Amino acid sequence: MNMIDAHIHADTRPYEDFEKMVISGIDTAITCAHDPLRMSKSEVVLDHFHRLLNNDVKRAKSNGLNLYVALGIHPRSISPNHEIVIQKISDLLENDLILAIGEIGLETASSAEKNILIEQLQLADDLNRKVIIHTPRTNKKEVTQITKEIILENIDPSLVLVEHVNKEIVGDLIEHDFTMGLTIQPLKMSPNEAIDLLKEYGTEKFILNSDMSSSPSDPLSVPKTVHQMILSDFEKEDIDAVSRKNASEFFNI
Repeated sequence: MNMIDAHIHADTRPYEDFEKMVISGIDTAITCAHDPLRMSKSEVVLDHFHRLLNNDVKRAKSNGLNLYVALGIHPRSISPNHEIVIQKISDLLENDLILAIGEIGLETASSAEKNILIEQLQLADDLNRKVIIHTPRTNKKEVTQITKEIILENIDPSLVLVEHVNKEIVGDLIEHDFTMGLTIQPLKMSPNEAIDLLKEYGTEKFILNSDMSSSPSDPLSVPKTVHQMILSDFEKEDIDAVSRKNASEFFNI
């Protein structure tokens, strides 16, 4: 069974993790821009983008992993001169490796975060590009509600993948035309918690991911969740939907 890990941070992981992913059946992954450093100026953010596109894609490929990229200004990566970054994102979107603008969103829902989120959503909407939306651990329900309102005002919701969804916020999102990411990570969601959510809400709108990063995380969390789904007697079509098909169709890969 081939799988897609739709949200990782490849720059934080060792070379050997890509081998583990491929051996386990993951043949494709998407690495997202994030906050690996203190983004004190735009050049630091752009160097981060350069590494994802020119280093990590090659590291993954040498292990047989097809790695695509999402670029954007994470809410914890806002530089003082962020306008330079926004323009560069627009230019870089011509690269076929870049599937989405992301990971973007709100962390504290400050005015600066809201304004920069709106700029990026409007850019994506104008260019008909997909976006990957971050939701925070702290004040998750409140901040996600604000994020949702901003999304619905600025972009076609069918272009939006909302990440790190859990039982606290899924009910606020399910009625909209979003795709939702389930992050299987020790501090976010266990495989069994994901299975409970999928039993309640179905598999049509959900995508599994590991969000593997410098935080506690597991490059094999997607295949481990697939294994638990098999043991829980999910249909093959439903397992394939959340581990490959939904991501393939959303990102057109």
